[in-house]
Amino acid sequence: MSENVKISKATGIMGLATGLSRVAGLARDIVVAGLFGAGFATDAFFMAFTIPNLLRRFFAEGSLTASFVPTYSEILHLQGEEEADRIANICWTLLLLTMAAVTILGIVGSPLVVGGIASGFGAVEGKLALTNTLNMVMFPYIALVSMLALLTGILNVRGHFFLPSLSPLFLNLSMILCGWFLSSRLGIPIMSLAIGVLIGGVLQLLIQYPVLRRMGIRLRLDFNFKEAAVMKIARLMLPGIAGVAIYQINVVVTRLLASFLPEGSVSYLYYGQRLFEFPQGIFIVSLAQAVLPSMSRQASREDMEGLRSSLRFALSLILLVTLPAMIGLVLCAVPIYSLFFMSGAFGVEEVEKTAMALAAYAPGLLFVGISRVVVPTFYALKNTRTPVWIAFWTLLVNALLGILLMGPFAHLGLAMALTLSSVFNSIALIWALRFQIGPLGLAALLSSLFKLVPAAVLMALFVQGTLTLIEWDLEGHKFLKGMVLGSAVLGGGGIYALVCWLLRVPEATEAAALFRKKLFRRRE
Repeated sequence: MSENVKISKATGIMGLATGLSRVAGLARDIVVAGLFGAGFATDAFFMAFTIPNLLRRFFAEGSLTASFVPTYSEILHLQGEEEADRIANICWTLLLLTMAAVTILGIVGSPLVVGGIASGFGAVEGKLALTNTLNMVMFPYIALVSMLALLTGILNVRGHFFLPSLSPLFLNLSMILCGWFLSSRLGIPIMSLAIGVLIGGVLQLLIQYPVLRRMGIRLRLDFNFKEAAVMKIARLMLPGIAGVAIYQINVVVTRLLASFLPEGSVSYLYYGQRLFEFPQGIFIVSLAQAVLPSMSRQASREDMEGLRSSLRFALSLILLVTLPAMIGLVLCAVPIYSLFFMSGAFGVEEVEKTAMALAAYAPGLLFVGISRVVVPTFYALKNTRTPVWIAFWTLLVNALLGILLMGPFAHLGLAMALTLSSVFNSIALIWALRFQIGPLGLAALLSSLFKLVPAAVLMALFVQGTLTLIEWDLEGHKFLKGMVLGSAVLGGGGIYALVCWLLRVPEATEAAALFRKKLFRRRE
């Protein structure tokens, strides 16, 4: 099986699982919006959840996965399963101890941290105190999800992608159920979501164990921290933490600045970013996870041409998917929030302001996708320093633009700043990678782009025309709104896919061939 087919297959599996999780995430946000709206309580919750979420990226999804997967993959393929399992046990033990310490420090130091990142809340009585309480309750989530990241890396290297990608589904379901059944029973209703985060974290971790046991993996405590491979992972992880930290600090900076804007601004940005992350989580993150093991194998064999080929293929898939998604998010922003969110405490004003944030985030989807694919290329080459420096300059660009734009444009300016900084980040990463491994052959992507543009234009015309059939600022009419929005999305997607197929876009025809192969194999 070629590496491109492996990448496509793994991306499809993870995309399906992540898609289910993202649908549950959308349902979760709808429940939260209906129960709590956008204001005092939601601002506090979203700001509080920023802190454990930020540390999750520090220790888990970014740096840990990026440093562990290439080394573990190399050991597994060159030294065998027994040695790979031994290294996994040592990493498991070290991570347990580290996360226990981080959790204790985080709870004890919560007032200082919350006071620093949400200082604008101090002007509203009780808002800073509520944020601090929620943060202390949710902080153990970082330990749970960091252990999950290690298990995910082990399973991905061994070819299992579905269940790890499905795990966020359990977090979302837990938050939904706790919000429904506990919010009316607690003195602080928003606390129900914090409890849901903790329960969801436990469930995410536990569901991985049946697969591990089926593969014969038994994680045990091993305190041999001076093992060369473990030291190598730690050395790779340290600059990786810095790189991920800088990237996530962009989000913190945005929310810190938003805390000085009118009440509800933090919530508008959160809801907007959640919808922006919907296509990103389904495809881009899945593709980035799928491409890392393939690139790691190619890098360990010093197959630079194969690595460049995998990169070009991944970028072409990013282009194929994100172009229509960007256009769709801009055109459908108001209809999406009108259909799914407009009820209870979430009214017309909240719909309009949140849709503005989503429309400003949407153009950055392509550039976030490019960055998500290029960064694992550096990791596969065991170069974690270059992305750190680029992320640092991206942080400065985002902070400067945010300060300049928040005055005239309020929360919309902060969303625009994050999008523009994503453009800077992706361009800098490609330039640096070309400097390290030579010409990437990206000119070949231009032919695909020229074919995608007419497909995207025809799609946009159809979607825009369909959406004018109804007034979206009216409450209710859920069925009619759903029919119109569904027709716009399905029809627009169908037009885009058909035109891509007629114009023989290589990635589209390859995906169609893979789908037909799977379909006929099942029928047999």
